[in-house]
Amino acid sequence: MSQSDTPEGHASSLSGAHRIAIVVLASMTLLVIVLDQWSKHWAHDSLAPRMLVGGQGPVHLVGTWVQLVYAENSGAAFSIGTGFTWIFTVIAIIVAIVIIRTAGRLTSVAWAIAMGGLLGGLLGNLCDRMFRPPGPGRGFVIDFIQLPHYPIFNVADSCIVGAAILMVALTLLGVSYRGSSRQP
Repeated sequence: MSQSDTPEGHASSLSGAHRIAIVVLASMTLLVIVLDQWSKHWAHDSLAPRMLVGGQGPVHLVGTWVQLVYAENSGAAFSIGTGFTWIFTVIAIIVAIVIIRTAGRLTSVAWAIAMGGLLGGLLGNLCDRMFRPPGPGRGFVIDFIQLPHYPIFNVADSCIVGAAILMVALTLLGVSYRGSSRQP
């Protein structure tokens, strides 16, 4: 009988898997927050003057398919709920708490990546809502990536959507957040 077949070996491998999952979740969260806040800072300093003062218009990365513009969004996705920013702040805080509580049982690296992307995206946009005008809990979110026939978005939004897609895929594949596949 190997050590991993004993109850003690199983417990230590789970705690090792849990530690790895927590490190992946924390690293992913931090990476998303840093990329999101850096890109928003860049958009504010580089794109806002171009769009607001100079009248030069958007930066065309791939013709009109991918453009960089500057927008201050006081609502949620698709600018829904403009004027109710505080509600999105509360929802983001609740979802962040749920993710952090779930992390206590997390052993799946794939779920850690998904949860880290979601948490990083939520916290990236939450930073904007807390620290940008008009004030704490009501601040606007900087958006700057524009695709045709799609609302302007940012890195945090992309990570939230990507994390949601990964979570759906993991669920459909039967991958538990505890790291094992569920049998049908």
